[in-house]
Amino acid sequence: MHCIMFETLNRAWFLSINAQPGTPEGIITFARFCADGTIFFIPVLLLWLWFFTGETGRRQALFCALTIEIALGLGALSGLFYFHPRPFMISLGYTWIHHTPDNSFPSDHATLLISAGLSLFMSRAKITGSIVMTLALFAAWARVFLGVHFPMDMVGAAVVSVLAYGIAFTLWKWWGDALTTLCAAISAKLFFWLPKRFTPQ
Repeated sequence: MHCIMFETLNRAWFLSINAQPGTPEGIITFARFCADGTIFFIPVLLLWLWFFTGETGRRQALFCALTIEIALGLGALSGLFYFHPRPFMISLGYTWIHHTPDNSFPSDHATLLISAGLSLFMSRAKITGSIVMTLALFAAWARVFLGVHFPMDMVGAAVVSVLAYGIAFTLWKWWGDALTTLCAAISAKLFFWLPKRFTPQ
């Protein structure tokens, strides 16, 4: 009974957000960018932190990458035990972007962005983390708005991201220094041709 009520609420919430015919094209275009384009900010951000912000930035970049990997791994693992169709797979609402008909829960895009934003915010990059979390909110809204996710997929992404942060934080206490040293040494060898100010010493 509770599962039926939960699913009914999820679908009603989706329909209240999903774009309808007649929605201005400018809003659809903006939503498409938010849905698919925001995640590309993350690799650019991590490279910037690694090469331009010194030791602190390198540690933040590695911790962020670790949290993202754990979060995406947890999301993939949950998909082995729980499958939820996307809205268009059950002919619900309107779909405005193409997507493979696969498991919708949790949202990978939202998981990546939320875990990145949370890890940065909690590692004292509060402004950067807040910006990423804002991007996560826009991406989450857009993917529901465009009809490829349910709202609860985003709630699931947030839960997975919090769990991933907790695991990453624990692992980092044990191996963070060693991982930073190892990656810095590898980076210095790979990018020896860059000016010294851009490479770990």
